[in-house]
Amino acid sequence: MTTNPQTTLIQRPPRPDLLALTPDSLAALANRGLVKRAMKDLDAGTGPAVEVADGTVRGTFADGVVSSLPPGVTLDAAPCSCGATSVCRHRVALVLAYQRDAPAAEDTQWSPGSVTDEELETRFGKRTMQQALRTLRAGYAATVRRPATVELPTCTVRFLVPGDLGYVHTDASANHRDESIVLAVWAFRGAEGLTGDVKLDVGGGQVEASDLSQLHDLLAQLLTDGAVHAGPVLDAAWRRVQRDLTAQHLHWPAAAVEDLIDQLDAYRNRSARYRAERFAELITELHARSCGTGPRSEVLGTDEPAETPLRRVRLTALGCRAHEQTADVYFASGDMVLVHRDAPMRTATRTAVANVVSESVSRSASRVLRLRAGRVGKTSVTPVGTSWQQLPEPLLVRDLVACAESLGALPPRVVRARVAAELVRVVEIAKVHNIGYDPATQQLDAVVADAAGTTAMVSATYRGVRPQSLDALAKALGEEPTHISGTLRRVRGTIVIDPLAVLTPSGVVVPDLATAASAHLPSSTSTPDPISSAVDDAMTVLAEAAHRGLRDVPPSLRARLTELADDLHRVGLRTPSDLVRTFVDSPRPARWLAAYLRLLVTAELR
Repeated sequence: MTTNPQTTLIQRPPRPDLLALTPDSLAALANRGLVKRAMKDLDAGTGPAVEVADGTVRGTFADGVVSSLPPGVTLDAAPCSCGATSVCRHRVALVLAYQRDAPAAEDTQWSPGSVTDEELETRFGKRTMQQALRTLRAGYAATVRRPATVELPTCTVRFLVPGDLGYVHTDASANHRDESIVLAVWAFRGAEGLTGDVKLDVGGGQVEASDLSQLHDLLAQLLTDGAVHAGPVLDAAWRRVQRDLTAQHLHWPAAAVEDLIDQLDAYRNRSARYRAERFAELITELHARSCGTGPRSEVLGTDEPAETPLRRVRLTALGCRAHEQTADVYFASGDMVLVHRDAPMRTATRTAVANVVSESVSRSASRVLRLRAGRVGKTSVTPVGTSWQQLPEPLLVRDLVACAESLGALPPRVVRARVAAELVRVVEIAKVHNIGYDPATQQLDAVVADAAGTTAMVSATYRGVRPQSLDALAKALGEEPTHISGTLRRVRGTIVIDPLAVLTPSGVVVPDLATAASAHLPSSTSTPDPISSAVDDAMTVLAEAAHRGLRDVPPSLRARLTELADDLHRVGLRTPSDLVRTFVDSPRPARWLAAYLRLLVTAELR
């Protein structure tokens, strides 16, 4: 390492706050480009001349700029004669120059949970504490990542310097920053005594039977009528419930009701958005949440704003899922995935393979991203390059065995937090085996392996809105790719990846955005899994019953369900088989809900 010849000897005592700032911490406070430039200048011997007096670190640069870092003053508020109103390259260079000749920082064992409420109130004020207490009473989910990071529903908080709340980075905007820090401190308190990364519910309480009691009669009525016969009176009742749930900050059931209303509207308008299976799943989800037990923030949603503006944020695109005129674009932000829903195709084409740095971003508690247009906000787009290789765990999956275990430990999806792109990951792969296309199912499958040889299945199905995607996927998989992004699920102990994009030696390929002509796909005839087939067929026919309505289930549909109950029993799924038979004997809403819920959960675990 080259020592800056202009740097004087550092006087004791050292500044522990400056010594604790790592290059990553400085990049969070400024940006990575400034840190790299400052390090390059120091290596070239063109850094500042450093002096320390009464704890203040002062640096004089060759161009005459003078920066000072007084004790107790944050980096963005420290004086610098360059006139920059935010963290500039001079302040960053001064910190790095000071660190090069200062004694090494002591390894301090500190937890943000040790900060007292009195200290929080002194720093942030009573109003912030009152706002945070309201959120605490309602309950909120948090993921604590050691040593000092908390992922909240709408932002991430990083404590950069032990014991110093002046050096905390969060992507929340200034209006929400202080409350987010308080909530993060409380999350660390709740994780005291636990080791490693911890996902927990802070405050709030357990779900009570009265929370969603108004849903039971409406669900029974909708199942009785079906989507085919649901009338405007029932629609109005659902819209009232949706408004009531939103007013009570019960975000997850409110979102499910909104999706259910959208399905009913789509059916009446003969839109392709309507699917009987989705209609049935939403009904079952509302039933499960109304009867479920567990933390309120997980089952019912948190008391978070519907949308929280973020400050300057860096996003790494993970690909997209295209529709007819729009696309859902997926981005990595820190160690989580956000999704830009229904982005115009022009925007998706530009951002789905890019790094996006923006000051015009809002994020919902369900991790839906909105890129706002405006004169004040600034957004830059650069190629994604090799950014996937620097993604943090668990977003970047290198161990498929550990990933399968973590997926298997999740609670059923119908009572989990309604988080968009919850299971989107980037998988590092060492080899691709057995690429094949089955014309009967119009499905392309490939086996991929990680560095340890553990395999996963890449599986994509033909979609008419993007007919070229399978050809592009097959071509990308044949080019010795190193990573693949997609939605993960666990099927009988094996990871299955629904792909979004593939990183090849020539760059990122997004199959849904490919324009290549059709190519010959390698043939393959897959053997259907009898358990999966039995479960899927039973769910399809039960969804058809809900679509038609349970008031008059036709004999042909009952006969088909009886056959499927036999199939379920034959493959060893006796409880689902019995529940389907019970519904056939007496097609009532409660029996339909019991059968469909069991099949939904079985489909996740199989």
